[in-house]
Amino acid sequence: MDIRVQSARFDFGAEAGTFAAGHTDAGAVVTFTGIVRRDGGLARMEIEHYPGMTERALEKIAAEAMARFALADCMIVHRHGPMEPGEMIMMVATAARHRADAFAAAEFLMDYLKSRAPFWKKEYDADGAAWVAARDEDEQALGRWSGG
Repeated sequence: MDIRVQSARFDFGAEAGTFAAGHTDAGAVVTFTGIVRRDGGLARMEIEHYPGMTERALEKIAAEAMARFALADCMIVHRHGPMEPGEMIMMVATAARHRADAFAAAEFLMDYLKSRAPFWKKEYDADGAAWVAARDEDEQALGRWSGG
């Protein structure tokens, strides 16, 4: 497992290539990246977190994904600090013997990151700044993994 919380930008292509190259035993590698959208005049976004606590929470959910989906490995890279539209916020990568597990694990991790990971987002536009509230759709998506 490779879990990183960082302010620095990352090279998605390089990260995905290195991850895939290290897993010749896996039949499938799935990657996903989240990008700051330019919604409704968004000028920038700022993400805050508690160092130490955030990494421990991500390590715990990554370990759960590893066991639940029989992964060979997984990676989470998540940025914090100020970001502008078009910048990458985060990425996940999963490696498994079969694609179904790799895809499901990536979705599981993404649903957790959107709903439960200890990050706080503030959006800035011409009218000022506002904290981003939890969305019902994200909570519903996370609910599909309970009891499994």
